[in-house]
Amino acid sequence: MNSIFEPGQYVRHPARPDWGIGQVQSVVGDRVTVNFENAGKLLINTAQTILEIVDGAGP
Repeated sequence: MNSIFEPGQYVRHPARPDWGIGQVQSVVGDRVTVNFENAGKLLINTAQTILEIVDGAGP
């Protein structure tokens, strides 16, 4: 289980900067649902993809 992510956090996908900043919607095990600015809501498997936490990106 990947407990470093929690709903409300802001993240970025380092391999897809065009997606913009995303907000974590839900976390179930290694599956994190993120709503990205430019890509919409996506399910990310954090066992295969590393997301970067973005500090101070909120409204």
